[in-house]
Amino acid sequence: MLSWDDEATSAAAPRPANQTPLGTAEPTTGLGIAGEANAEQVALRVNADDKRIINGKTDVNQLVPFKYKWAWDKYLAGCANHWMPQEVNMQRDIELWKNPNGLTDDERRLVKRNLGFFVTADSLAANNIVLGTYRHITAPECRQYLLRQAFEEAIHTHAYQYIVESLGLDEGEIFNAYNEVKSIRDKDEFLIPFINTLTDPAFATGTVENDQKLLKSLIVFACLMEGLFFYVGFTQILALGRQNKMMGAAEQYQYILRDESMHCNFGIDLINTIKMENPLLWTPAFREEIKVLFLKAVDLEYAYAEDTMPRGVLGLNAPMFKGYLRFIANRRAQQIGLETLFDQEENPFPWMSEMIDLKKERNFFETRVTEYQTGGALNWD
Repeated sequence: MLSWDDEATSAAAPRPANQTPLGTAEPTTGLGIAGEANAEQVALRVNADDKRIINGKTDVNQLVPFKYKWAWDKYLAGCANHWMPQEVNMQRDIELWKNPNGLTDDERRLVKRNLGFFVTADSLAANNIVLGTYRHITAPECRQYLLRQAFEEAIHTHAYQYIVESLGLDEGEIFNAYNEVKSIRDKDEFLIPFINTLTDPAFATGTVENDQKLLKSLIVFACLMEGLFFYVGFTQILALGRQNKMMGAAEQYQYILRDESMHCNFGIDLINTIKMENPLLWTPAFREEIKVLFLKAVDLEYAYAEDTMPRGVLGLNAPMFKGYLRFIANRRAQQIGLETLFDQEENPFPWMSEMIDLKKERNFFETRVTEYQTGGALNWD
C-alpha cells in the first residue's frame, strides 16, 4: 500500500496535523452527523486555484477539481486512440522480408537501423516518466496523462519487438544497437544525463536551479526526443509504406507517430504552463542553454540520417533531412517561446504533416481509418 512517505519531496502534499493517514481508523471526533465532514475538514478540501504543475501543496491524490482541463482532455483522447500491435497483420511484411528480391540492401539497412533505435528509445522515455518526471509533477490531472503516456510507451516498445520477432531478425543485434551503432548511441548518450537528473532519489524541486533542471529535461524529451529524434525514422518507414512495402510495420509506425505527436503536444503545454507559473525560470541564460541543446539535437539526428541512408533510397536522401530537421526545430522552438534557430526552411515532406498534426485523413494503407478508436467508436472499412 502506498504510504505518505512514498512521494518525492517535490511532489508530496503535506498532511494536516488533524488528518488521519490512509489505512487507519477514523477518529471519532472528526466527523459530524452520519459521517458528514465538519467545517474544518471542508475548508481543507482542494481548491483548483491552489494547484501548481510543480511545487504544489495541494493533495496529489485528488484528481478534481480540475485546473488543467487540457491535460484531462489529452488523457481522454489518448484512451480513445488505444491500439495493440497484434491487431496489425504482418504476413505481407514477413513474405517481403524473406524474399531475397523483396527489398534492396539499402532498404533492409534502413529498417534494421530504425528498429535498432526505436526498440530502446521508448523504454528510455518510459523510464524517464515513471522514475523521474511523474515524481516531480504535483498536478494530478497531469499525472493522469503521464500514466497513460507511460503505458503508450510500453505499447510502442511492444510494437517494435513484434516487428523484430515477425521478421525473424537477430534480436541481439537489434536490441544492442544502442550500444554498438554510433549514430544511435550518440543520440541516447545525449538523453541519458537528463534522465539521470530526474531519477536521482536525492533530486527535489523547490529551488530555481533544480526547477530549471526539471524544465530543461521536459524540453529535451518533449521537443527534442519525441519532437525531433523520432522524425527521420518515422519518415523513412512511412515512405516504405507509401510504396506498398513493409505495410504492417508502416501501419504501426503511423499509430505510434499519432501517439508521439500527442506526447509532444502535452509536453509543450506542460512546459509553457510551468513557464507561466514560474516566470523566474525563463531567464536569457537559460534560453541560451536550450538553444544550444536544440542545435546539438539537430546535428545528432542528421548524423543518424546519414548513417541510415548512406545512399539515396525510396526517393529520399540524407541531405533532404537537413532542411526537414531545421524546419521541425524551428517549429518546436516557437512552440515554447524561443526565436527560430534557422533561416526559413520549407517542409520537404508535406505528406508527413497530416499525420504529425493529427488531422482526420484516411489511412494511405487502406486498412483502417487513421483516427483509430476503440469499442463502439471504431470504424472498419
